[in-house]
Amino acid sequence: MKEDRGKTVETEVPLRLFASSQKEGGPSVEMNQIVGKFDILFLCLDTLRYDVAAAEEAAGRTPVLNRYGVWEKCQAPGNFTYPSHHAMFAGFLPCRADARNMTDRQFLFFPKSIGLGKRVPSGAYGFTGSTIMEGLAADGYATWCVGGVAFFDKRSDLGSVFPSYFQKSDWNPSFACPVKESTKNQVDFILKKLASADPEQRIFLYLNVDAIHYPNYFYLEGAVHDSPESHAAALRYVDGELGRLFTGWKQRRGGGFVICCSDHGTCYGEDGCQFHGMNHPVVNTVPYKHFML
Repeated sequence: MKEDRGKTVETEVPLRLFASSQKEGGPSVEMNQIVGKFDILFLCLDTLRYDVAAAEEAAGRTPVLNRYGVWEKCQAPGNFTYPSHHAMFAGFLPCRADARNMTDRQFLFFPKSIGLGKRVPSGAYGFTGSTIMEGLAADGYATWCVGGVAFFDKRSDLGSVFPSYFQKSDWNPSFACPVKESTKNQVDFILKKLASADPEQRIFLYLNVDAIHYPNYFYLEGAVHDSPESHAAALRYVDGELGRLFTGWKQRRGGGFVICCSDHGTCYGEDGCQFHGMNHPVVNTVPYKHFML
């Protein structure tokens, strides 16, 4: 156990997996000791703003996520879902806010065929193929996607691009943004699917949580439009559902390694800006953390 920001944080982590801290310039985790040994859960809390996530964390209103460490302030890979996910699925996850060049990035996954002299950075898993999922599948992982926003709904050509990167992909209308219980429905679906999965099969799961995306006003009693306050209320709802997901996943052999982040933030009138898809500090700044279950 350790103390962080005045609260107790559980650190049930095999220390051999984690190398020197990012503040010291070294890799934060040794991915080559994770790939092949543990399931990997990539959770995107779509549209979550860093400032809202950090405020809820500091106030203790997201107890599940708080249990697994402090949000890191990071730069988003893109300013809306489509470009951001293309970058993340190629290994370019959100990078720390103070990064000033490519070598400042802390890579978990790195495409072997490009850049940096084609050398895999220390601590990173070097993959072949065009996506993380393609590389992991070649190393024996089953790759799953549970969609949320329309870019994952498979109801159009564009909405079929990202799902096609996975061996198995699922979406149904109960997972959609306008559904208040969308995260509950996604977690129920995953837990049911997990119950019939081979316990020896390593799984890479990508979950697109869209409850924080617009509309989110219905998570705040009495609200009639979206706001930073309803955005925060949506995060609190999601936090509770993630607790069920983590509890269920811990039943599998070895638990799992979790990557949890946002793809971009969104504006609620700041500097006259609305929504996302343009560059603004609250769009370009996102929360990030990774941890072991």
